[in-house]
Amino acid sequence: MTELLKDLTPRQIVAELDQYIIGQHDAKRNVAIALRNRWRRMNSAADMQREITPNNILMIGATGVGKTEIARRLAKIADAPFIKVEASKFTEVGYVGRDVESMVRDLVEQAVNMVRAAKKEAVQVKAQQMVEDVILDILIPPVKPTNGHMGFENEKKDADAELNERTRERFREKIRSGEMDDRKIDIDVQQAQTPNIGIMGGAIDDMSMMNIQEMIGGMMPKRGKKRKVSIAEARKILLEEEAAKLIDMDEVKEEAIRKAEDAGIIFIDEIDKVASARSGNGGGGPDVSREGVQRDLLPIVEGSAVNTKYGVIHTDHILFVAAGAFHVAKPSDLIPELQGRFPIRVELQSLSEDDFYQILKEPKNALTKQYVAMLKAESVDLTFQDDALRELARIAFEVNSDVENIGARRLQTVLSHLMNDFMFDIPDVIGANAHVVVTKELVNEKLNGLVKNRDLSQFIL
Repeated sequence: MTELLKDLTPRQIVAELDQYIIGQHDAKRNVAIALRNRWRRMNSAADMQREITPNNILMIGATGVGKTEIARRLAKIADAPFIKVEASKFTEVGYVGRDVESMVRDLVEQAVNMVRAAKKEAVQVKAQQMVEDVILDILIPPVKPTNGHMGFENEKKDADAELNERTRERFREKIRSGEMDDRKIDIDVQQAQTPNIGIMGGAIDDMSMMNIQEMIGGMMPKRGKKRKVSIAEARKILLEEEAAKLIDMDEVKEEAIRKAEDAGIIFIDEIDKVASARSGNGGGGPDVSREGVQRDLLPIVEGSAVNTKYGVIHTDHILFVAAGAFHVAKPSDLIPELQGRFPIRVELQSLSEDDFYQILKEPKNALTKQYVAMLKAESVDLTFQDDALRELARIAFEVNSDVENIGARRLQTVLSHLMNDFMFDIPDVIGANAHVVVTKELVNEKLNGLVKNRDLSQFIL
């Protein structure tokens, strides 16, 4: 992880983010610095490492401007555990709702999955050889050569063993080449028993219930079950089992906890929904719960120890990125203690018509490129003319201005309206090897009536 971050300078991180997100340079600069600071901390003097805490970031901007995408792409670049939570789904302790500590448990779960996947990749070759041996043992049970006195019987047994070995090798080649994928065999599949348990008495959240069920399920003996499957299917099932045997889960848990503590990113969305505008007349009802959620978030963001089923995790060096539109409430409406835990504030700009054009054209995963890829699967070529992209951007911007500003997500609606007829007609009406060209005239023809009738605007996504 340290080696990976070493090669990522802040400028390189911004350049990487530019491939997927248009604009928002201020936000990209701040998250790039935050990511590079991870490497700087891990390579500083040992006595200072515990003292250097991350600068948590508060992103302020309307929906659809790229807040979540920036944080998600950042985590992918750094190969870091990432979890996105909605602040509005948490409620104050004593109310019905999820406990705020559950987001840290989810992060550790994500880290464990990442480390386990990496370990599985490392033992893949050895596990595949073991799977081949298991399948060969089912198809052609091995014959062991004899060790002992020479004699006619022993010579015959040795010849049988040699013939058996040659046959096994021929079948091994056939299994590897896929010639025998459709042949059915009987395999033993280990099944863990997960008991259905109910708890009487006080309330218990879903995560705790799952942990209890998993713990009791782990104590119960695993049952083997015979299944008749094809060799191709058997290879998948057995590969999981054999890879799991080669992985040391205690090592995975320790590494995952370290990875979550040093590199984890928690994205708290809709933080403005738990901020209540302060008024002189006190207020009550849901506002009490909102402030309670903030006070529950405070120790997690500040740094505390959280118990998970994989061990205790310290949240001191997890990077927290909070985001919200702050249309009604303001960042200053958050409790002062929580404001202090998000020292970096970044305001994301609303997207312009030119930004929409760039979003349709430039990113690696642009919507237009996604449609081209989908139609390529049907052997149909799709081309968007440049003036058609400009017109799509103009219409999306106009709809956002007149109806509701949902940012870049509007492009998905507009493109869906434009492409729906083609997606329905391929391959029945428009066959393979066809070439579809999207022109400005076609865009106007399909989308001209999209916002003309204001009474229907409420039905537009």
